[in-house]
Amino acid sequence: MDYIVDFNEIIELIETARQNALQKVNEELINLYWNVGKFLSDRIANAKWGDSVIDDLSEFISQNHPQIKGFNRRGLYRMRQFYETYKDNEFVTPLVTQISWTAFNLSLFNINSLLFCNISKYLEY
Repeated sequence: MDYIVDFNEIIELIETARQNALQKVNEELINLYWNVGKFLSDRIANAKWGDSVIDDLSEFISQNHPQIKGFNRRGLYRMRQFYETYKDNEFVTPLVTQISWTAFNLSLFNINSLLFCNISKYLEY
């Protein structure tokens, strides 16, 4: 008896479950980055903290919790920027978990590159 068709259905179930799990993990990470960004933004905006506290937080995490990765200075600034970019857009905010962190960082890179190119062209004149 040929089980290949049945086996392929099982493989499809496995692959679908893996994809769903990755999507859920991505949603949780995006929510985490959003919440950390909001926390930092709120504290800095309310003058409870200064901008330099992000450096202090990064150092605190790396020294006291070295197993936690991705919360270096640049990562924390990007989390804050991520929150501040989308916080006021009522349409975008619920959809934020649908984009990947990589996609957000690439969009920031592209926006910054475009701004740099436009500024460079402007300065040439």
